[in-house]
Amino acid sequence: MKKVFLFLLAFLGYTVLRAQQLPFQDEITAFRKADSTNPPPAHPIVFTGSSSFRKWTGVREAFPGYPIINRGFGGSTFPDVIRYTGDVIFKYKPRQIVIYCGDNDLASSDTVTAQVVFRRFKELFYLIRGKLKHTDILYVSIKPSPSRERLMPRMEEANRLISGFLQGQKHATFVDVYHPMLTPEGKPMGDIFEDDRLHMNARGYAIWQRLILPFLAKS
Repeated sequence: MKKVFLFLLAFLGYTVLRAQQLPFQDEITAFRKADSTNPPPAHPIVFTGSSSFRKWTGVREAFPGYPIINRGFGGSTFPDVIRYTGDVIFKYKPRQIVIYCGDNDLASSDTVTAQVVFRRFKELFYLIRGKLKHTDILYVSIKPSPSRERLMPRMEEANRLISGFLQGQKHATFVDVYHPMLTPEGKPMGDIFEDDRLHMNARGYAIWQRLILPFLAKS
């Protein structure tokens, strides 16, 4: 009976601990372990943001000769990236930061408007600028996808707001992947996505590779 009680107590403690754990904590812990066993290059190009980067498993092969580390995680939103900037950005002292985020923010709730995404982006931007004043920030626009077609008007507005803001900033670049992923009729291309109609296949990432490459920091 005592053993059963102790087991239940331990299980309850584990359950409470898991409930208190921050979102994506397991992935962040995995990044730390990876850094300890396979140290990243000095002053790398950091790709961070949501699953469109996390699932780009061939990103280093897509940009040979560039010291890239991929720190995209889960279905993260801007508040998640902001929470973990120390782990996915600052610790690496990057030469360049490539961000893909905002897609999940809009999908999380109809109350998240383009203006909300814009404010969240600026919060992340100024947080980075506070520590890395001259590091280039490259923002990859929110992409259109068949499963989120209803969100496209908000995506377009958020992209427009962020693009306009970055035009007035130094060491900052906006990469438009939105429009090159549309058909002539203005619909998301169907054949560049996986079966979930949200994440891209190799053809989709080939479009991103072509558009991002000209803006990557060479040294």
